[in-house]
Amino acid sequence: MKKILSILVFIGIALSVFAEDVVFKAQAPKQVIVGRPFQISYTVNHRCRDLQAPEFTDFDVLSGPYSSTSSSTSFTNGHMTSSYEQTYTYMLMARKAGSFTIGPASVKVSGDRVQSNGVRIEVLPEDQQTTQSQPSSQGRGQGGQTSQSSQTSQTSSENIFVRTIATKTRVHEQEALMISYKLYFANVDVAQLTNNIKIPEFTGFLKQDLEQGEIQTELEHYNGRNYQTAVLYRTILYPQHSGDIAIDPAHFEVILRVQTQQRVRSIFDDFFGSYTNVTKALTAPGVTIHVASLPSGKPAGFSGGVGKFSMTPSISQTEIQANEAVTIKLDISGSGNMKLIKTPAIDWPEGFEPYDPKVTNNFKTTTAGVSGTKSIEYLAIPRSAGEYNIPAVKFSYFDIEEKVYKTLSTPEYTIRVKRGANEQSTVSGEPSAVVSYTQKEDIKQLGTDIRYIDTKPLKKQKSRQLSDLSYQWMWLWYVIPLMISAILLVIMRKQIKEASDLTRVRYKRANKVAKKRLKAAEKALKANDKEAFYAAIEQAAWTYLSDRLSIPTADLNKDNITALLTQKGVSETLIAEVKNVLSTAEFARYAPTTDHAMDELYTATTNLINNLEEEKI
Repeated sequence: MKKILSILVFIGIALSVFAEDVVFKAQAPKQVIVGRPFQISYTVNHRCRDLQAPEFTDFDVLSGPYSSTSSSTSFTNGHMTSSYEQTYTYMLMARKAGSFTIGPASVKVSGDRVQSNGVRIEVLPEDQQTTQSQPSSQGRGQGGQTSQSSQTSQTSSENIFVRTIATKTRVHEQEALMISYKLYFANVDVAQLTNNIKIPEFTGFLKQDLEQGEIQTELEHYNGRNYQTAVLYRTILYPQHSGDIAIDPAHFEVILRVQTQQRVRSIFDDFFGSYTNVTKALTAPGVTIHVASLPSGKPAGFSGGVGKFSMTPSISQTEIQANEAVTIKLDISGSGNMKLIKTPAIDWPEGFEPYDPKVTNNFKTTTAGVSGTKSIEYLAIPRSAGEYNIPAVKFSYFDIEEKVYKTLSTPEYTIRVKRGANEQSTVSGEPSAVVSYTQKEDIKQLGTDIRYIDTKPLKKQKSRQLSDLSYQWMWLWYVIPLMISAILLVIMRKQIKEASDLTRVRYKRANKVAKKRLKAAEKALKANDKEAFYAAIEQAAWTYLSDRLSIPTADLNKDNITALLTQKGVSETLIAEVKNVLSTAEFARYAPTTDHAMDELYTATTNLINNLEEEKI
């Protein structure tokens, strides 16, 4: 039964791997520094061969490719998932600064050649020589003064600071700009950003914060030096009036892990270093935004929209009956101050009963501002027959790219309304037309709960008899599953009972585990891998004794093994063999040995396990 299950599991893994799409991906850092090594890796999720690497122009190949593989199989809620990865890694070094693209690599998977993606890498120049003062070696004996000087140097404003970055400092009213507060640090370890943060109010702006997520660090070359950078806060601002609007400074606080110097030092201090946490207050400078007013000549339909927009109109139908609804839909798409766009109005003709428009906003905020679609649905109901014209709907905005006003317009719609069921026309000699219609709150869809009566003839008597006979055997469909469930329940209870006896389970598996370890030791012996051989022998012996004596491996030692074996009536000769095997395997891993000694230890361990199996312990 176990063999069948193993075969099924193997087939399932093979099928799942075979069905998985081939993914060949290249990964490398986004930024590197001239003269500093970095890695580029190519990973494929199938077994492959014949790697063809790209030309690493402008880069020196220091080493590689190194190949590694990994695989895993897991069961979750009865579902099996498996994965396999093969990775090739190169060590490269850039020759000069600039932005470079490394082309795709290719491998063969099941006879087909598969290409990876290319990667683009920005190479930053080396740091310029700085003239920062360093504490002299003679001053190290000054104890606290040297330590204080070292900390001050590490946490100086040259090594860590926050910049206020505005994407624009000259804008028009309602034109989007982004303010970022970016941390720069070098030669210092930032352990944590505290909650002691003070962001300005941004008075005079409409603010739309960007989702920060987890803070990520990147390399950046700034003022002749390479820094690790992290964006601490970002927001999109829309100025609400013209003039110069000042943004106050922002305040942040970080915890730094700095190295200290001590009067009394040990070899461990020299090797690992001594560190302490220091709280550092940082201030991002303020900035002034120059806001220009919108130019004159605003169109009549202008309602404050600034950005780049388009409009798509549609109408549900142009020929309807009286008291039926007609819907006009406008989709205003683009980027800009989307949330401030006012809903255009429709001038419905006399005889139409309009409803309040339904507005649906589908916006997203990115570093470029707010973009998306504003969908507006206008619904109205004509109450009498006739031909009506719906005037064009106009939407005006200021195009921020071309610096001009633009007006978008829908076409004029002509709607033909036919007489409804409740509308009467005027005929000569008869009363004038009377129109009957419902109010807004009375509009609803009637249900269709009346069904037709089945008029098919009744079945013949013979068919009814066959049907009655099938019902008589229907009970078997209930009895058979109950019998199968009862059998499975008995089997499962037996397995659960056996599995609950942990001592018995460990006792039964002791010999199997030991044999697996010995096979590994035999393989290492043939390969003359001494370290792997002695490790396998040692694990085989300790694991076997742990399972047989029902004691965790961590709690086992030679003394309690000897005591337990003596209590169980094992002979002194066999106990001596146990101690000899454990001692030999332990010391041989760190001492030179011969192949003859390895053969003897393997034979002794095999005989020991066989002899202990014969003992009733």
